[in-house]
Amino acid sequence: MKIQDIMTSNVVTISSDTPIMEARKIMNAHNIRRLAVVDKGKLVGMISRDGITRASPSPATSLSVWEINYLVAKMTVKDIMSKNLVTVTPDTTVESAVALAQSKGVGALPVVEDGTLVGIVTTDDFFYKILNPMLGIGKPGIRILIHDCGTPKCMQQIMEIMDIMEVIGKNRVKILAVHSMPTVDGEQPQLMLHLDNADPARIIKVLSDSGFKAEVRER
Repeated sequence: MKIQDIMTSNVVTISSDTPIMEARKIMNAHNIRRLAVVDKGKLVGMISRDGITRASPSPATSLSVWEINYLVAKMTVKDIMSKNLVTVTPDTTVESAVALAQSKGVGALPVVEDGTLVGIVTTDDFFYKILNPMLGIGKPGIRILIHDCGTPKCMQQIMEIMDIMEVIGKNRVKILAVHSMPTVDGEQPQLMLHLDNADPARIIKVLSDSGFKAEVRER
């Protein structure tokens, strides 16, 4: 999967001379946490709610309300925006983008193509558009966990999964997702099946009869 498959294309942008209070109003109106800053068609920075909060005078300041309002009114986006941006292209793989965001400690990646901002991808996109469907979050059904799927024996047994899938299909059970994941303690990976409208006892029996150690996990 590539970034172009999950990015937000209609990016809300502002110019660097926008007052920061106006930037905050725009964020509130669109219910977003950050804005791309674009001047003359070129991406020049990013500004976030947290950045505005950090730049605003502290409530403990000795300044009067009039002085605070005066100072804030004079501040523009270019005074506080992040300029050293970490960007990706539409063709960047999701895996590479996630690794990049984690290594750089950023929550959003502007998507740039030929010098032009064409989208933005955030941690919310990674969760809601990839992790949630993978884990079946928010969907009905059951989760079947198959243990020790990294051993040579199990890898041979994996070939039998096609037969198991056929059995599941004959029982008119919809397969929502299938994926492998490591255990927290570093033991052999587990195979996870997310099934819709299945009889847990029947599915466990089918797997057990095929030599698998399986159990039902709560979703």
